Amino acid sequence: MAKYGEGDKRWIVEDRPDGANVHNWHWAETDCLEWSRNLLTKLLSNHTILDGDGNLYIKTKKVEKVEGEAYVNVRKGKIIPGYEISVTISWEGEAKDSEGKTLLRADGIVEIPYISDENADEDPEIKVIVKDEGPIGKRLKEAFLARGKPFVLEQVRVYVGAMAKGGPAKDDLEVKKPAAAAKKAAPAAPAVAPAVKEEGKKKKKKEGFKTITMTEKFSCRAKDLYEILMDENRWKGFTQSNAKISKEVGGEFNIFDGSVTGKNVELQEGKLIVQKWRFGSWADGIQSTVMAFISVHIYMYVHIYSTFASTYVDIQLRMCCIDEQTNEQKLIMAYTCLCMHIGALSSNV
Repeated sequence: MAKYGEGDKRWIVEDRPDGANVHNWHWAETDCLEWSRNLLTKLLSNHTILDGDGNLYIKTKKVEKVEGEAYVNVRKGKIIPGYEISVTISWEGEAKDSEGKTLLRADGIVEIPYISDENADEDPEIKVIVKDEGPIGKRLKEAFLARGKPFVLEQVRVYVGAMAKGGPAKDDLEVKKPAAAAKKAAPAAPAVAPAVKEEGKKKKKKEGFKTITMTEKFSCRAKDLYEILMDENRWKGFTQSNAKISKEVGGEFNIFDGSVTGKNVELQEGKLIVQKWRFGSWADGIQSTVMAFISVHIYMYVHIYSTFASTYVDIQLRMCCIDEQTNEQKLIMAYTCLCMHIGALSSNV
């Protein structure tokens, strides 16, 4: 083990006067949804699938919508993509007879209900729909499945590969490097008095922060998520320990046989839970504020700020709320995981 002050600087997180996230050591997240829309539109729009083969003419028209979420996290220079999106593409087809006379023109839709980082190594499900279900319309649909589906899957793989390389975050990182170098070359500011400098340094240390991010994904209705977290019997059952949960603002609670205690600060049914809570092992007067923002089809964010050892700790737990049947046990386990990380963190800060 290296002696104090002799450690490898690559593994030391320093407070910097310029606030720079050097080598992307700290967690940085980039929203990639709009970038994903633009890339998929470029890859999938206005492409000819068939141009007269079997007297059939088929082409994609445009990407009608891209819904869901897509982001890229960068930590210690490592790229961690995350995305769950659905894509809808419009297409048109035409069938002609042997003399070139049009027999039928029909529009259709291609639906890709789920493209996810969890299944990045698998081809997603693709649904092809044609608005004319007659014999010729079915011919067009079958032709799209045979020739158009492989094209769509190929473009999806291009998108998945681009996300794995960092998406728009990769470009942002390249832009930041020369900007940081230019800032470094700028003339240094005049030195301030030692007393003021020392005071500023102490203040900076006190206002420092550390960040931990956890992600849990599961099916859950927003109202059920709120109900489960405020249900005393469920906590007792799933944690196999005593628990007391108040559903009133100002009411107190304790879980894990009293290892975690606190009180409710603000409650909005199905929308918001704000609590003050603490581990029994923490020093007197130390509390964390937990804010749980709940909404359907959007991640639930839990932010915790702990003033343990004069250091702010920001821990973020993401739980995806999808309007489906609730997996109650997984929800409780995710919340338990959060509590355990807080306990472990408090002893290491």
